[in-house]
Amino acid sequence: MWNNFLWVVLPYLVLASFVFGHIFRYRYDHFTVTSKSSEMIEKRQLMIGSILFHVGIIFVVGGHFIGLVIPKSWTTSIGISEHMYHLVAVGIGSVFGIMAFVGMFLLTFRRLSNDRVRMTSSIMDIIVNVTLLLTLFLGMASTLFANPANPGFDYRESIAIWFRQLFIFQPDASLMANVPVFFQLHIISAFIIFALFPYTRLVHAWSVPLSYLKRSYIIYRK
Repeated sequence: MWNNFLWVVLPYLVLASFVFGHIFRYRYDHFTVTSKSSEMIEKRQLMIGSILFHVGIIFVVGGHFIGLVIPKSWTTSIGISEHMYHLVAVGIGSVFGIMAFVGMFLLTFRRLSNDRVRMTSSIMDIIVNVTLLLTLFLGMASTLFANPANPGFDYRESIAIWFRQLFIFQPDASLMANVPVFFQLHIISAFIIFALFPYTRLVHAWSVPLSYLKRSYIIYRK
């Protein structure tokens, strides 16, 4: 029962929160879609942490997409062996994962240690920062410790298949029964992020300023 709740019921509860939360936020509270920058209070740690986190997380999300959405048979069919795939995935994924983790650590430390930044932070801001930090830590622990400790485990034959089944409403909870605990905790912490996403400043991710690419230059005079 517990296994079915975690890997069948909970994902759809998270999806419902994600979808309907965004609809509610857009209809009734979309003017609060902002990252609430605190650059005027402290800039150095914000700049370093933000760059590391955002660059790292873009590649981390991209790597997760390839690993979870693209079936193992597809990469094999184009000549990418399983050994080569894992070398590239672990090597590149670890670099960008560490970048994202260090960046989020700096941002979280800044938010908690700087009195003025903390005063402008809501409880939800702190929860999001800590949960993101925990999710990245568990992801790194899964890659660097759980994988070597379980040489027979291949997430593309369990987690990836279960993940794709969610979108056709036929998830098989038994695929997750023997997944190492670090991977399970990583997924559950990611569920928390997605469930909270519409109600936090994370929604600023959808406000990509693409119009800036075609906007005329603004000329400043000294």
